[in-house]
Amino acid sequence: MERDYPLEKVRNFGIIAHIDAGKTTTSERVLFYTGVSHKIGEVHDGETTTDWMEQERERGITITSAAVTCFWTPTYAPGDKAKKHRFNIIDTPGHIDFTVEVKRSLRVLDGAVVVFDGVAGVEPQSETNWRYADEANVPRICFINKLDRTGANFEHSYATILDRLSKKAVRMQIPIGLEEKHEGVVDLLGMKAFYFEGEMGSTVIEKDIPENMLAEAKTLHAELVERIVENDDVLMNEYLEGKEIALDVLKKTLRKAVIANNIFPVFAGSALKNKGVQLVLDAVVDYLPAPTDIPPIKGVNPDNDETIDRKASDVEPFSALAFKVATDPFVGQLIFFRVYSGTLTSGSYVYNPRTRNKERIGRILRMHANEREEVKKVFAGEIAAAVGLKDTITSDTLCDEENPIELYRIVFPEPVISLRVEPKTKADQEKMGMALNRLAQEDPTFRVSTDSETMETIISGMGELHLEIIVDRMKREFGVETNVGKPQVAYRETINGTAEVEGKYIKQSGGRGNYGHVKIKIKPMDMSLTKEDIEDLPKNVKREAHFEFVNTIKGGAIPQEYVPACEKGFREGLDRGILAGFKMVDVSVDLYDGSYHDVDSNEMAFKIAASMAIQDAARLAKPVILEPMMKVEVVTPDKFMGDVTGSLSAKRGLIEGMEDRGMNKVVRAVVPLSEMFGYMTNLRSMTEGRAGFTMEFLRYDIVPQNVADTIIKSRQ
Repeated sequence: MERDYPLEKVRNFGIIAHIDAGKTTTSERVLFYTGVSHKIGEVHDGETTTDWMEQERERGITITSAAVTCFWTPTYAPGDKAKKHRFNIIDTPGHIDFTVEVKRSLRVLDGAVVVFDGVAGVEPQSETNWRYADEANVPRICFINKLDRTGANFEHSYATILDRLSKKAVRMQIPIGLEEKHEGVVDLLGMKAFYFEGEMGSTVIEKDIPENMLAEAKTLHAELVERIVENDDVLMNEYLEGKEIALDVLKKTLRKAVIANNIFPVFAGSALKNKGVQLVLDAVVDYLPAPTDIPPIKGVNPDNDETIDRKASDVEPFSALAFKVATDPFVGQLIFFRVYSGTLTSGSYVYNPRTRNKERIGRILRMHANEREEVKKVFAGEIAAAVGLKDTITSDTLCDEENPIELYRIVFPEPVISLRVEPKTKADQEKMGMALNRLAQEDPTFRVSTDSETMETIISGMGELHLEIIVDRMKREFGVETNVGKPQVAYRETINGTAEVEGKYIKQSGGRGNYGHVKIKIKPMDMSLTKEDIEDLPKNVKREAHFEFVNTIKGGAIPQEYVPACEKGFREGLDRGILAGFKMVDVSVDLYDGSYHDVDSNEMAFKIAASMAIQDAARLAKPVILEPMMKVEVVTPDKFMGDVTGSLSAKRGLIEGMEDRGMNKVVRAVVPLSEMFGYMTNLRSMTEGRAGFTMEFLRYDIVPQNVADTIIKSRQ
């Protein structure tokens, strides 16, 4: 079986945005214009293709990212079969509680279309998504949507992109008319006007730029050309000499600059009114990278930790990253994966370096949202789903056993909120365990644990909505009825000072005894290190997101085979904090000395000694409680401004700034999560139901002493 599309003609991209910027509507238009769906589903009618879960349709929000394969021939070459491209698109959720979906999708995509609301411009979630895209180094094009809405302002939205996201953004288009007068767009590179007519705007009509916009278009065209030629010295010289530069040369140079993340082109339109979407798809073909345009993927050899590169090519050894686990009611567990190199045939075996086991691929499916097409073989650069993998979880590598490689794992944010759940009946007890297990496999930001004192089941996630959806899914998909406790904040503990202690665990009881003895120093972990600094750390330093282990044992004071047991003991000792029993984070432990006994020493003894030592050390190292701080944005009519700022200050909030947005005021603040439960109800009653707010996790901060005392008291 041969590949049906050359790699240069494949585009893997995601559509990302803040909640309500019109991302799913844009995706629906894309599916309609590429011929996947024959009628357009609307979010407000609950009929969309990519939002297929019941909860998504009821709430009008996207919860899980849907992967869709479709085909596109650029508008300027409609009859030309040779120009047809394959798109693998992932529509991601905008709501902050499902941020994990955006993060994992960006990891396996080559590009992204970022959608903005033409009235609000950049919103808090847009900033988070942009930051994730920066971390993943993903080239982006921007689409300012909803320019037909009352209060739409293209220039204001564009200014917020420059101000809050990146100075590298540049206008590719300007809208012809705004609000109800929005008719089409002016293409600043080709200096043409485009209008959209016929059924669902599917006919794109090219005309001359309207007289009243010509002067502005010429100014902006010059600015755009200048920004493009800056990326190429030869062109820059020609431009300065006053030479006319050909359109295809400008496009080629712009493509290189976009792929290198030096320019973010900005487009305009209204997906709901069918204006501008086709030109964004043309831009995906013109400017976003094919799998062959991005650098080879890096990984390590699991046997010796050497770095390996894999190029996007069918002849390289097979490597893929599993980025999502989903439970499908018809085929069981689906593992979504992106193939980086080589090919994969159904029925063959793949190797998983994390489990060091082989697994058989039963079937391979190509997804069209919730419909699926079975294929026998997938090639480099493709996104597909596999059935039959029992032991694969999110961010596992699948590879060829003869040529093993482990790709870098996706790092997920920690949950910030917890709930106690209990089954309503004895019969629900067993089903609940199974349901929670399945849901935790699907979602890496959802955790299940048991309170060691009360033996209650505790679920943790990214927000109230996140956990609400989980409880709802348990009921609908697994038939489990539960009683739910009040939301609890996921506090953490850390240390502010240093300490040096020794820990001994010695038990003699006739016959073989136990002997473990360690000497350690602990200090707060240095959080200012960059990615490069961390890569340059010496071999004896093992660093993870919230824990650092340094092994400076000299002259065999503790044999090397007991060091992993010590490390395990330190981790277990940090699981229960000193002040209120919350997990301790951001601690650096240096194991520098100790002793052992030829007969009585064993791993268990060293683990217990290490665990005791770190608890003692933490007591001496000025322990403090940390709480999650949220970035809050309240949009309110002007006359309630004083009430809103007063209420945020009363919640220990720090007001960071205010600005105008249309007729409303926007207040930006940082507020502790513990103070924000039920805030929506307060806000509505305070503002006659006219204000709204969004919030997202920002960082952990030290809790003030009076609050810490209350927390400690409630935990005793």
